[in-house]
Amino acid sequence: MQFGIFDQNDRGPYELGEQYENRLKLIEFYDAAGFRTYHMSEHHSTPLSLTPSPSVFLAAVAQRTRHLRLGPLVYVLPAHHPLRLAEEICMLDHLSGGRLEVGIGRGASAHELQYFGIDPDSAPAMYVEAYNVIKQALTGSEVNFRGKFYNFADVPIEIKPAQLPHPPFWYAVPVPEGAAWPAQNNINVVCGGPVAKVREITDRYRAEWAVAGNSPDELPLLGINRFVIAADTDREAMELGRRAWPLFYANFMKLWKKHGTQPRYARIPEDFDSVVKNGGALAGSPGTIREQVSVMASEAGVNYFIAQFSFGDLSQQEVLHSAGIFARELLPSSRERVARAV
Repeated sequence: MQFGIFDQNDRGPYELGEQYENRLKLIEFYDAAGFRTYHMSEHHSTPLSLTPSPSVFLAAVAQRTRHLRLGPLVYVLPAHHPLRLAEEICMLDHLSGGRLEVGIGRGASAHELQYFGIDPDSAPAMYVEAYNVIKQALTGSEVNFRGKFYNFADVPIEIKPAQLPHPPFWYAVPVPEGAAWPAQNNINVVCGGPVAKVREITDRYRAEWAVAGNSPDELPLLGINRFVIAADTDREAMELGRRAWPLFYANFMKLWKKHGTQPRYARIPEDFDSVVKNGGALAGSPGTIREQVSVMASEAGVNYFIAQFSFGDLSQQEVLHSAGIFARELLPSSRERVARAV
């Protein structure tokens, strides 16, 4: 089992510049503590994310860390020019010393796409074309592509990523049938939703992986993403969650409420107790967190657990304390490293 971080970087209790600096210091802690990867979202025109350009923020992260892998989860491909994004991927991979992980997706919010002048109904096809262009740009000496949305002829490619043939790809899978394509293409996946649904997805992924003739010893990462609050007692953890959740929920729902709509896949309860009850968040003392993670990972059939420690109005020190407990309890050989990092 490996452990990573997911970060929306939603609006919290600090001014924007201070939030950026606090987050970079927090990521330095993740690096020192031994987490595998820092994953971040991409969102636009919403307080759900105050870092709408993953490439810009990750360039800063690359210079503040040494071992932590990093990457978007996901780049919203229809919102990017594929040739430019391929260049940014190459730059980030070199700036980080070959630590980039590239999440790809079509975008979860139709409203955000519409603000960019993109027809949400066209986004799935745009995503497929953009992915093919980017893959060609990362692995070839020129790009030649003809599609409905993108057309390129004899475009020279002058830079390549540090990781050859390309950095690892990631894909978010909301339903079991969505596991077939990433399994057939050696792509890591992350899942949200109920544990039983995640288990259906990971079982389908393993089945598709085996049918393709791959060894189970070479299985990519199958991740589950959960909010986590660790504190000295179960009661304290729940109190922190109840306090922080309303702001995160408001940030998450702002665009949907503005348009009178609901998210298609990522629906979340309005109160923190319900989030914990349905398994969307883990909250508790060191022993409680350790047990909950172990049970959830086993039931979901995952080999990668991604924790979201920062959300809502949680303070820098509250998040550091929570992440420190988690690292000491669950990361291999991390106790001394955490003590030095805090």
